Amino acid sequence: MTKKTTVVLGIIFCLTACSLLAQDNIPLEKKFQTKLGKYVTASQAYEMWQANPDMVKILDCRTPEEYVFIGHPPMAYNIPFQLWAGKWDATRQAYILLKDNPYFLVKVMKKFKPADTILILCSSGGRSAKAVDLLADAGFRDVYNVICGSAADRAKSGKNEANSWEICKTCWQQRGAPWTSQLNPELLDIP
Repeated sequence: MTKKTTVVLGIIFCLTACSLLAQDNIPLEKKFQTKLGKYVTASQAYEMWQANPDMVKILDCRTPEEYVFIGHPPMAYNIPFQLWAGKWDATRQAYILLKDNPYFLVKVMKKFKPADTILILCSSGGRSAKAVDLLADAGFRDVYNVICGSAADRAKSGKNEANSWEICKTCWQQRGAPWTSQLNPELLDIP
């Protein structure tokens, strides 16, 4: 086998392996899938950030209440994709109806450039998928949904799903990535 053939076969092998790895990250549920089709696990997101913290940005799109009171990755910017509407649903016994943040895109565009690599997380991957799609429509191309998100995923127990949470084994906290409740004003969406 010639050296050129070996190199070509090596490249094909690497591309195939990368393709298969990427397929492992594709969420099964449509609500977690994005137009860009770029997904990373929490571990991969943290490794990407560690390898290049100046170029890789982590965006936590949860509400400010979640970011502050539940905690967050210490390097994550908080620009909420949705804001808490504060409506009580007596049937579900839970607060519901997050409303879209009309300033999300404007604030992201002030903080990041369309060429930046942005890894977006929320609690479970649903809001972050919508945020990725919105940024894709605005011309951002290197935006990833952090699958599973920050801490938990809704259990599909059938009973009181609104309050039924189980820890996701691939989420940010469970993978040992850093987590804090301390606030850095430079990372907050403060008007």
